Amino acid sequence: MNAQNTPAPKQSESILILGATAHLGTGEAIENSAIGFVNGKITFVGTAEKADKSAFTKVIDAAGKHVYPGFIAPNNQLGLIEIESVRATRDDREVGYFNPNIRSIIAYNTDSKVTPTIRSNGVLMSQVTPKGGRISGQSSVVQLDAWNWEDAAYKTDEGIWMSWPQYYSWTGWWAEPGEVKMNKNYNEQVQQIKDYFAEAKAYATAKPSVESNLKFEAMKGLFDKSKTLYVDVDFAKAMMEAVNFAKAEGVKIVLVGANDAWMITDFLKKNEVSLIISQTHRLPSREDEAVDMPYKMPKILSDAGITFALSVGDMWQQRNLPFQAGHAVGFGLEYEKAVQAITLNPAKIMGVDKMVGSLETGKSATLFISTGDVLDMRSSTVERAFIDGRDIDLNNKQKVLYEKYKAKYEGN
Repeated sequence: MNAQNTPAPKQSESILILGATAHLGTGEAIENSAIGFVNGKITFVGTAEKADKSAFTKVIDAAGKHVYPGFIAPNNQLGLIEIESVRATRDDREVGYFNPNIRSIIAYNTDSKVTPTIRSNGVLMSQVTPKGGRISGQSSVVQLDAWNWEDAAYKTDEGIWMSWPQYYSWTGWWAEPGEVKMNKNYNEQVQQIKDYFAEAKAYATAKPSVESNLKFEAMKGLFDKSKTLYVDVDFAKAMMEAVNFAKAEGVKIVLVGANDAWMITDFLKKNEVSLIISQTHRLPSREDEAVDMPYKMPKILSDAGITFALSVGDMWQQRNLPFQAGHAVGFGLEYEKAVQAITLNPAKIMGVDKMVGSLETGKSATLFISTGDVLDMRSSTVERAFIDGRDIDLNNKQKVLYEKYKAKYEGN
């Protein structure tokens, strides 16, 4: 069987999923639910008793199973990188320091062999994000079953990504001990950012006769708030400086990484800052930090009323997104809040929550059925998935290889 999946055709018959536990993505769940959708849009959400079964041409019996909104993976290079160790398959960054005009969507590869392996765990949408330099470029939101990037795009160029200067540099590798050094150039680097934004703002307010500048043209969306500034930053003090900088510039900001967010919850709540936090499966940020802080930080943020989404790092790791949400449940986060952190919350942050992110009438029928708890790797089995109502192929290269060698060794 060919593991390069063909995109599914448009929904041709009305469908009702009956009897499952529906996790709505809003923080609520419905036992013995009914989820109906027609022409790619959800038309009914409620209990099975209230559903008009005769209004649908196809009824899927999902008793004892679970239905979830399609999971959304923020901040990743899925479709931009195929094999990390092979330079020719990497298209996630450009040469230069300030590149706000770079559009990651242009490089997005819908034929990636990695994407089908991600979909098999319920991740049906992604935020394709550039890397490198101080300002990396623009991210776009895509659905993961398409012929080309134009078909995949849900919201193009929705944000500009920037790496805030770090106070410290660390010379160690992964878990190895290393030396921590102060960044002597921190103030100078921050000033470079301020100067660049001052020039960009001056350009945005200049008369039309000014010579066109592609980099500054891309920055215009920040000042009219049609785009979001995503700032990759970890240390508490730097996070606060980045937020104050964004307020002074009048731009919308989302903090990414944000490892020290648990230290400044009052500040973040007061300033209504949303976060895309690092994976729960990681080491603490510093040696004197609680060893379980990455695991319990989602609960701390949830209790503080802060909107956050979970992210999991490199492109191939996106398949582990639901399991990392499940890990946060094990450390106190409410189950439905964990589901919300990988569905409606990222949709709100990316500005696509009116279309996707939850099981609500009028929204896209981007959802899936699981025979077990999809946040638990021991029982998670995604058996069917729909994107815009299209019944997508969940086969992938790993499944093909599994069946191939299973047959070989069972035959012997």
